Amino acid sequence: MPQPSESLAPSAGDDSLFDLLVESLDNLEEGVRAAFLQQFFKSMARIELTHAQSLEYWTKILARRKELSELLHKHVALKTAIVDVLASTAFLRVPILMEYEEFKKLQLNAATDPLTGLYNRRLFEEYCNKELNRAKRYTHQLALVLLDLHRLKELNDRYGHLQGDQALQLAASTLRKNLRASDFAFRIGGDEFALLLPQADPEQAATLCDRLRAHFEGEIAPMNLDIPLTIDYGIAVHPHDGDAKEALMRVADQRLYQMKSAAHARTRPPEQKRPEPPQAPAQESAPPAAQAPRPPVTPAMEAKPHSERRKWERVSLSGTRAYAALAGDEKKTANVIDLCTGGLSLQVENADELSSSFVAVLHVPILPPLRVTLRKIYARKTDGMTRVGCAFAT
Repeated sequence: MPQPSESLAPSAGDDSLFDLLVESLDNLEEGVRAAFLQQFFKSMARIELTHAQSLEYWTKILARRKELSELLHKHVALKTAIVDVLASTAFLRVPILMEYEEFKKLQLNAATDPLTGLYNRRLFEEYCNKELNRAKRYTHQLALVLLDLHRLKELNDRYGHLQGDQALQLAASTLRKNLRASDFAFRIGGDEFALLLPQADPEQAATLCDRLRAHFEGEIAPMNLDIPLTIDYGIAVHPHDGDAKEALMRVADQRLYQMKSAAHARTRPPEQKRPEPPQAPAQESAPPAAQAPRPPVTPAMEAKPHSERRKWERVSLSGTRAYAALAGDEKKTANVIDLCTGGLSLQVENADELSSSFVAVLHVPILPPLRVTLRKIYARKTDGMTRVGCAFAT
């Protein structure tokens, strides 16, 4: 996942510093840019401006620098334009030149949570809308996940907030270690976190959340707490659960509450039902739908902790024309659902027709046809079809 602490190295000289400021602000969302500029003017010139005023004066400063450069036929430093614009107002009192470390600190504080280092709620609101619009534009799925630490309040009351803060930091570290580079993690409240998972379907999102839960339990174990602290989660996926941020938040929050209401006294909480696309009403005589079964655990998987079963990021190929032609029968094909460094997932009608090891020719967008040997790991039925997880045989 992208790290909020990433920043460019400063150039020598004040002019380079202010040029860096212009470049950095161009890459920020409007709300974050306004918050940063508000703190920038306060630290540099000891003036208090609103977000709207900060954006307005920044626009005037850039325009003034361009105007002065054209009049003088030479480059005018941004610092000169800042002093010129602020001096024409009643705000300017004591101009102060900022050190680069102060500038970097302001930039980070405007976008991140100070305790965990994750993106804050302000960025969550903006990124959620941006990723949702992108998902609609390209007809991709987008998973929104709400998480919290079950019984954190009890931990704070018994052991103190320092222990609670350590648990929150471990949770944030767990998110950073397990998310893809394209995913986003946010701390949106006291013990509340949110994830945005572009191009993730319900099954992929639920598998990730199970992995996060298992990894966190391993990280928290050395603290030797007698309170079973764990991660609860609720998942909503666009477009199955809604097209608007509010609808997705509501569904994810409901599913989070359902998990929190389950019996946490068990060694492993009951499986949360995967969010599924709306289906036609079942016949009256049909029994209630059962939760989707977990894939069978192979001996190789039993030898490793749950958090280590998946070592590679998956790239979703849902909605593309990716398929695998099975060797020996050119007309027999299977849809490729996702792909990673270690293997892939296929969608077939009958998994029994696949042997434990078989050869296939992959046809994936952008890549040339590739002949591979696959080893079948598990098979799981979903919506009348069967999902088959395969590893590349070496």
